[in-house]
Amino acid sequence: MKPPITPLYHIERGLRLIWMRSRERAYTLKRDGYSCVKCGKKKSSKKGFEQKIEVHHKKGEINWKAIAERIREELLCSPDDLECLCPECHNQISNEKA
Repeated sequence: MKPPITPLYHIERGLRLIWMRSRERAYTLKRDGYSCVKCGKKKSSKKGFEQKIEVHHKKGEINWKAIAERIREELLCSPDDLECLCPECHNQISNEKA
């Protein structure tokens, strides 16, 4: 039986959901008054006057694919590199590596 592989687009979608619901993003929107800091346009959902406001990373664009690949590599690794343990044995092994 071939081991399952989580598609990168599933990981990327999950990461984007985390970002959209993050406290950091929500704080930034509130801090900036739900307005563009460059031109002052305010967020609006009024019919005919819809205006979106996006939160921009000042350090540059996010490479979602690279992050997703790293998650696949570290967290969603091959089942050959995974095993089932009880909590006690898992803690013991984790403490030995620390």
